[in-house]
Amino acid sequence: MESSAQMSTTSFRHPDAEAQAGPPPGKASPEGTSTAARDFARFPLHHRIRLHILEQSHRARFGHIGSALSIADVVAVLFDGVLRGEGPDRERFILSKGHAVLALYAALYETGRIDRAALDSYCGNGTPLGAHPEHVVDAIDFSTGSLGHGLSIGAGSALAARMQGSDRRTFVLVSDAELNEGSVWEAAMFAAHRGLGSLVAIVDANGQQALGPTNQVLDLEPLVPRWEAFGWSAQEVDGHDVGALRAALDSVDSTSSRPHVIIARTTAGSGVSFMEDRVAWRYWPLSDEQYATAVADVTATADATGATTPTEA
Repeated sequence: MESSAQMSTTSFRHPDAEAQAGPPPGKASPEGTSTAARDFARFPLHHRIRLHILEQSHRARFGHIGSALSIADVVAVLFDGVLRGEGPDRERFILSKGHAVLALYAALYETGRIDRAALDSYCGNGTPLGAHPEHVVDAIDFSTGSLGHGLSIGAGSALAARMQGSDRRTFVLVSDAELNEGSVWEAAMFAAHRGLGSLVAIVDANGQQALGPTNQVLDLEPLVPRWEAFGWSAQEVDGHDVGALRAALDSVDSTSSRPHVIIARTTAGSGVSFMEDRVAWRYWPLSDEQYATAVADVTATADATGATTPTEA
């Protein structure tokens, strides 16, 4: 594992990114390395999301791959039937750990909310699909990226729904490292005090943050009793088991007087053998060889597990 000194000089983006970042917005990608992940319509959504993450990060020569892979299964389940409604009263999703946005962009593409040209513009000049979510994209309700703020936004969203007489729910996906931020616990206290049962937080508990293992930077375990002490209904689940995730989300009672949190135990870089649990893949882009290996890892797993969707698992 890299030292903090090594990581401090590591760029999120390849030095040749401007020359290699791909086509401008509105134009599809040309033939090239990006085509390696294109023929995967047969795979279930969580695997397709992983392949899009690899494809787009490689094309753009941009990092944060491990963080995005960590939440691929959670995002897949949310966008495969958990999030309800259309238009202004649709249920809200806030990606508080905004640096993992490639998982969100992939889900938006796979569910028809953005088109292929938009996805292929990721991190290009003039694109709205940057390294963190921006609400200028119609399918994104809130801009995020400044860590520790997403749950506060979510609490406000849930309170607004109550004031409007709406039964829509608000889902906030936070990282375990964000729990180091005092603003998260201020929001947790506020939500419990207001009895915001329509608010659901999902903690991506992958045990990593920028400079090393989360439990070495600031240990907050055990998480379930900690959240319960703040007045929340809490449960823990394997964050890569799509069936268990769906069951946990379906069990949430949004009419209760307590907000809800699901601790999703995940692995950073999940699905790619050489990335798993390595802090460096918060930063590094993929070489062509690494990209090919990563795609092979994901497709092999997808083929081995069969063509099921998260709702069928």
